[in-house]
Amino acid sequence: MGFRFNSMILSFVLVSLLYPCDQAAAATYNVVNFGAKADGKTNSGKAFLSAWAAACAASSPATVYAPPGRYLLGNAITFSDCKNHAVTFRIDATVVAPADYGVIGNAANWIEFKDVTGVSVLGGVLDGQGTGLWACKNSGKNCPSGATTLGLTGSNNILISGLTSLNSQMFHIVINGCENVKLQGVRVSASGNSPNTDGIHVQLSSGVTIVDTKIKTGDDCISIGPGAANLWMENIACGPGHGISIGSLGKDLKEEGVQNVTVTTATFTGTQNGVRIKSWARASNGFARDVRFQHIAMVNVQNPIFIDQNYCPNNNNCPDQVSGVKISDVTYEDIHGTSATEVAVNFDCSSKNPCSRIKLQDVKLTYKNKVAEASCANADGTTAGSIQPASCL
Repeated sequence: MGFRFNSMILSFVLVSLLYPCDQAAAATYNVVNFGAKADGKTNSGKAFLSAWAAACAASSPATVYAPPGRYLLGNAITFSDCKNHAVTFRIDATVVAPADYGVIGNAANWIEFKDVTGVSVLGGVLDGQGTGLWACKNSGKNCPSGATTLGLTGSNNILISGLTSLNSQMFHIVINGCENVKLQGVRVSASGNSPNTDGIHVQLSSGVTIVDTKIKTGDDCISIGPGAANLWMENIACGPGHGISIGSLGKDLKEEGVQNVTVTTATFTGTQNGVRIKSWARASNGFARDVRFQHIAMVNVQNPIFIDQNYCPNNNNCPDQVSGVKISDVTYEDIHGTSATEVAVNFDCSSKNPCSRIKLQDVKLTYKNKVAEASCANADGTTAGSIQPASCL
């Protein structure tokens, strides 16, 4: 009996040492207790910042909590200066931007996490209320460029899970200068004619994972800019939108390249493009290499497989030039479905730097229940398995 009792005491001591009471349950800072009002009208920005500051000052894991309701963040807001590397934002609410797009329209970001480590954002709806600005832009008037809804800047070890971004003014989510970021179960929703509303944009970042995500928007579902490396995108639904794009690259003469990018298990429905790599038709030292597009379904997509190295919108600053961007080691594997245009595979590469080591494997794309076409310019590569349309490499 004494042995069993001593064993129980020893077990209790070990459990206490391994799981101290102050770490077993993270401290929670409810934004309502800091003055937030769930009426969608009262600016709760200061309350959110105060709750953040309290969580950041905690010596153990801490949670900022927004309970159900609608909370107005009436100004551009930045969450930074956090010594705590284990802060969770748990949002059971809708957070809304100002209805007047001019209030934040010239800010880079509406909500930004800057220079932070170990932050998790769980749940919630971010409503950018961007429809007014879209109407302004579509009318041709002089309008603000618009704010990105959620910016992650210079941050490490970030998790965004179960978040919905609705009607952003401009980009929905931008990951810039970050390492080890995971987005899972994210939903992006905006009108198919909403201008410049890229779903997720990644640049100058490494170790970004995007999984189980559905994007409906007016621009690229996911866009990958210079300096992006080691990206993994899996189980992505895109449409409406402009597809998943690497680029545009080569806008600047000196530019970091893109490498080690994988898109796997994705569906594109009614999009302008499927999987696209695009570069400006002008001099640059940029590159895109080690890219894999695999296990992808296309449903009535205008340009299912597209490399465009003659990107020159409005023939501005690049007429009669060729792209300096070098594209190599790109694999397209198990891509099937329907094209909305006759040319389903289009490799329009640079005459100065031809695309090299392109690989097509098990591709089947049709156009109106007929064989589609493939077009190649300055592209070299190989094929394996069944290829339809017939390869032009």
